[in-house]
Amino acid sequence: MDPAPLFPFGHGLSYTRFTWSYPLLDGCPTGEGAVALPTDGEVTVGCTVRNDGPVRGTEVVQLYLSDPVAAVTGPVRRLIGYARLDLEPGQESGVESAVHADLAAYTGPDPRRIVDPGDLVPRLSASCADPGIALRLRLHGPVREVGPTRRPLAQNRIRGPRIHPG
Repeated sequence: MDPAPLFPFGHGLSYTRFTWSYPLLDGCPTGEGAVALPTDGEVTVGCTVRNDGPVRGTEVVQLYLSDPVAAVTGPVRRLIGYARLDLEPGQESGVESAVHADLAAYTGPDPRRIVDPGDLVPRLSASCADPGIALRLRLHGPVREVGPTRRPLAQNRIRGPRIHPG
C-alpha cells in the first residue's frame, strides 16, 4: 500500500497559470552563498508571483523551513508561514516573510527549547510536494534557549498587486 497522500497539503487546482520569480533573501536577489543570520536575528524571505493565465486566480505561497543539521531529528520540512494572493490576469504581487531565528528552535537532547548555529533551508512552495524555491541560510553565534515568548510564525507582507506590462 502506497502511504503517499492522494493530494499533498496545499495542493489545489486552478484555471490559470502562475509564475514565481525574483526570490529574495534579506531583500537581495538570491545567489550562490548562504546568508548569515545570528541565532537571535531575523531575515526577510520573499518572491514575486504573476498570473500568466487568462482568468483570475488565487495562489498560496507557502514558506517551509528545513534544518538538516539539528542535534535532534525533526520534520524534513515544516510549514512556518503562508500568504494568499488573489490575482487578475497579468497582475503580479510580491510577498515577503520576516523569518526570525526562533522559528528554527527545537527541543534539544537535554529537554530545553534551543536555537543553535548551523545551516537552514527556507523554501517557498505552492504545496508540500512542490520542490519550490530553496534558499540558503546559516545561523551563527551561541546556542540560545528560547522561552514562551518566541515567535511561532513568520510575519508576512504582500506588495501589490500590480499590472505587469506586456
